[in-house]
Amino acid sequence: MADDDDDLTLDDSDSGGSSSGKKGGGLGALLPNLLKWIAIVIGAIALIVTIVVITFNILNKNASQQVAIPVSPEYVGKSDPLSWNTSLGTMRMRSNDPIPASITVEIALGYKPDDKTAPSEIAARTIELRDFLRRYFMSKTVEELRPQNEDRLRIEIRNAINDDILSTSKILDVRFLNFDVIEQ
Repeated sequence: MADDDDDLTLDDSDSGGSSSGKKGGGLGALLPNLLKWIAIVIGAIALIVTIVVITFNILNKNASQQVAIPVSPEYVGKSDPLSWNTSLGTMRMRSNDPIPASITVEIALGYKPDDKTAPSEIAARTIELRDFLRRYFMSKTVEELRPQNEDRLRIEIRNAINDDILSTSKILDVRFLNFDVIEQ
């Protein structure tokens, strides 16, 4: 034990005496204190975020997830105006019946007003469009051409034109300006 006491006594000749112990202890104590405060701040932030999330969940428990946007009755069922091409003219053909009916049709093709390529592509493909429409109506029977089937016919024509004839533009709507089926 006596040897241990000798080691604990500090000699005045050592560098500066008791002041050197404070420097080493102060620097060593700074890191744990800093880590302690960082942990306290992170814990406080986590606690605050948890409380806020729980509070919002409780407050919004009865609230609807989707907000209904009121729609004016004047706007219901209306779409944006289209530009129309009526350059195909009136076409006459016969139906695909044992006693063929006479079909007269004039079609307007609707496209977006800002579509600059649609009018030129329709004009360039007028012959193809007229030929397609002639073959389309000649393959139908009088029963398929009844007025209650017009919506289905318009959709079929629009899809076929977009898929098979036009390449750079799209037709959004097809309307019949004249559609007569005269049975013999």
